[in-house]
Amino acid sequence: MKKLLIETTLFEGKVTQDDSGRTITRGILQRANAPNQNNRVYPKQILMREAQKYQQLIKERRAMGELDHPESSVINLKNVSHNVREIHWEGDDLIGTVEILPTPSGNILKELLNAGILLGISSRGMGSVSPMHEGENVQVGEDFELIGWDFVSNPSTQGSFMVPVNESVSSETKPIECGVYCKSQSLMHEIITELTQPI
Repeated sequence: MKKLLIETTLFEGKVTQDDSGRTITRGILQRANAPNQNNRVYPKQILMREAQKYQQLIKERRAMGELDHPESSVINLKNVSHNVREIHWEGDDLIGTVEILPTPSGNILKELLNAGILLGISSRGMGSVSPMHEGENVQVGEDFELIGWDFVSNPSTQGSFMVPVNESVSSETKPIECGVYCKSQSLMHEIITELTQPI
């Protein structure tokens, strides 16, 4: 059965501007063939297939993402902060160029990155997992469907920046205890919610 799969990685990208004055940042979006903090492994052939399908959204300028953890598999337009403009592979790392949009959430994201705040980049997708032959790791199945990437306050991959780390599976699993990172994520969510409420 497919569940919502969320993977978070620490993102370290410098904010720059392109030739048309749009704000952009670059970094690792996802890593293949390596167990993340939740012991999930994404086979490269599956991520390559989904990255190829995602190219259509990039072409149509619909490769949007949100600021903070989403609660569903649907992109919430009022919380959109960025649009992925380009993705490519470097070894097992999927690298992306991300345009930060001039939306309320995008402006918050831009200022956080300009202030040197380390954020997470979180992939969102639907799929199932199955046990691997050795250890506690599980492998993401062939039915995986990539939805996109979001910026979050919970950086948690093993020694990499802007790559998948912390993932959670829908509301059916018990909450992950991640201490100060989850507290800061909760606080950021409250601030964003308050700032984006209509007056």
